[in-house]
Order: sequence, then C-alpha cells, then structure tokens
Amino acid sequence: MNQEHPARSLPGLPVLVVLLFAAALSVYQLVLAAQAQRAAAAIASVLGLALVVLLLAGLFKVEPNQARVLTLFGAYRGSERTAGLRWANPFLHKRVLSLRVRNFETEHLKVNDADGNPVEIAAVVVWRVADSFEAVFQVDNFEDFVHVQSESALRNLATHHPYDGHGDAELTLRGSTAAVAEQLQREIHERLAQAGIDVLEARISHLAYAPEIAQAMLQRQQASAIIAARQKIVDGAVGMVEMALEKLSSQKIVELDEERKAAMVSNLLVVLCSDRAVTPVVNTGTLYS
Repeated sequence: MNQEHPARSLPGLPVLVVLLFAAALSVYQLVLAAQAQRAAAAIASVLGLALVVLLLAGLFKVEPNQARVLTLFGAYRGSERTAGLRWANPFLHKRVLSLRVRNFETEHLKVNDADGNPVEIAAVVVWRVADSFEAVFQVDNFEDFVHVQSESALRNLATHHPYDGHGDAELTLRGSTAAVAEQLQREIHERLAQAGIDVLEARISHLAYAPEIAQAMLQRQQASAIIAARQKIVDGAVGMVEMALEKLSSQKIVELDEERKAAMVSNLLVVLCSDRAVTPVVNTGTLYS
C-alpha cells in the first residue's frame, strides 16, 4: 500500500488511568511481598511494574493539524491524525509530521523569457502535506523537494512566456498575472503530487528585467507608451476635424473650397496634435488674404 491509511491506536486518557492504577497496584503488591518476605511475589510485582512502565511509553500526543507516522521495524503501520492523547504499541516509531499550511518564497532566479531577454523572477508558493505516507516515504526530504521543484517549475514557466507582449491576446508574465499564477500553481502541483503535497496557491512575487538590459527595456517601454499615446491623439484629432468640417458645412457658416479645407485641416491637426501650447495668430484681413 503506497498511500496513507489510519493507524490502530487507542484513546490515551483511559489507557493512562488504567496503567496508573496497575502501577499503584504493583507497588502495593511489592510492599506486601517484601513485608511477608515472599521472593516470588516480589519478583512478579517488579515485572508487573516494568511492564506498566513499558506500556506507558506507548502514549503520545497529536496536536491539531498534525499527524504521527507510525512504523514498526521499518514497516509502515498507519498515520494518526486524531488530536489529543493517544496510545499505540510502544515499539512503534512515531514520527511527527505537520499538516499546517506553509509558504515560502523562491530565490530571485535569472532566466531568459520566451523572447530571449534575461529577467529576474521569484514566486511565493503556499502548500501543505496532503498524504503523510507519500511525503515521508516517496521522497528523501519533502521540504527540499518542494523548494527545488517549485523553482524548476518557475524557470520553465518564465522560458515559455515573454516578459511583455506585442499583442493584446498574448499571454505575458507582466500583463497576464492571473493566468500565469494559475498555470504556475498547476505545474507545481503536478510536480509535487508524487510527494503527497497539495499546492494551494502560487503567485509571482518579483519580476524585473536583468540589470544589464533594464535601461534599454525601459526606453523601449517609454517609446511604446509614447507611440500609443500619439495614436490616440491623432485618432481624436481626426475625429474633431471631421466634426468641425461637417458642422461648418451643414450649418452653412462658411463656404470653403478644397484648398482652404486642406489648409484648415492642416492647421487644426497642428494645434490638436502638438505637445506644446500653440500661439494663436489673429487674421485681420479676409479669409483669402
């Protein structure tokens, strides 16, 4: 059997009461045997007291969200999760295993993203032991196994996605945080399932370009932001010019030939698209002067 199963144990408090009563009875019998100078009875009382002491060694406690993995001469005999004082075979080895939720942050790993850019990345992983048998016997050290496999999964994730995207539908490390976190959690869980570990959450906690390209990437991001802003400004300016020409024409405020329309469009676009305040020039002559 390669999965956890309940151990055979008894409630510890009733067993403790019975053993204390047996110890007191053995001491009483020993005193009586000594007074009567009966050697056989004294030896029996001593053996009984030694047996009680041996059975007392079978008592152990289990705290909430804790398990005891019981083995007898190397053979797995089950896991006890019932909180409180318990009793089992005193020859069993009872290993303490925490079932509480734990978390750790990976080191800042330096990897190349899908575009080949070196990035620094780290993640926070929240996990707990789900199967005590697999955690203890399937891997040598399950805590080290969690750390190594989490970092390996994070490296693999970073190499399959770019830091920044070139399209709205592209999955990126910086822009698609929820999807990337879900994918990271799923991949770590698949790697740790053989060790009886349940991954509750995994999220990127640090993401940045490597120092040697950080300045160049910052300039590229700034250039992309400027281009995107200019595109919006031009789109808005064209719409405003179109609206102005339509209103002038529909309300018959002024009649403009094609040459004057072109001049007006040019002037309006310069005013609307300029990144500096425009100084107006008042025309005191006629429209065509």
